[in-house]
Amino acid sequence: MAFATAVTPPSLFPVPTRPLSAITRRFPSPTFTGGGRCTSIVAKAVGDNSDTSDGSIVKSVQDAWSSSENLIGVAGLGFAAIVAVWASSNLIGAIDKLPVVPIVFEVIGLLFTWWFIYRYLLFRPDREEFSKIVKDAISSVLGK
Repeated sequence: MAFATAVTPPSLFPVPTRPLSAITRRFPSPTFTGGGRCTSIVAKAVGDNSDTSDGSIVKSVQDAWSSSENLIGVAGLGFAAIVAVWASSNLIGAIDKLPVVPIVFEVIGLLFTWWFIYRYLLFRPDREEFSKIVKDAISSVLGK
């Protein structure tokens, strides 16, 4: 979404003692002072909504829902996925509150990252092997 800005001249009216947000429910505009000049900047959104992918996502979900034969199973699977995300989020939050465990997991993550870089990304033959593994995995998921 695009926006337009305008620089307005200093106000000729005295500044109220109450803040602008108390007088009206509009957002106050930032004011910059410098060189004996007071400038207020006002920004306004312009243009239409540029997100056209939302309609295609909704349409694809509606098509998948209408073409499914087992709607109760699909709804149950969606509910189970939401519960799994919620439970894993709570589990990670509980583990993160333990005093030593987050540090250990961080060290394990760093070690695994360095091993992965050394094993698959550092040398050219290893990068080619990794590329082949990724392409094979993608083709097996897509069923080709």
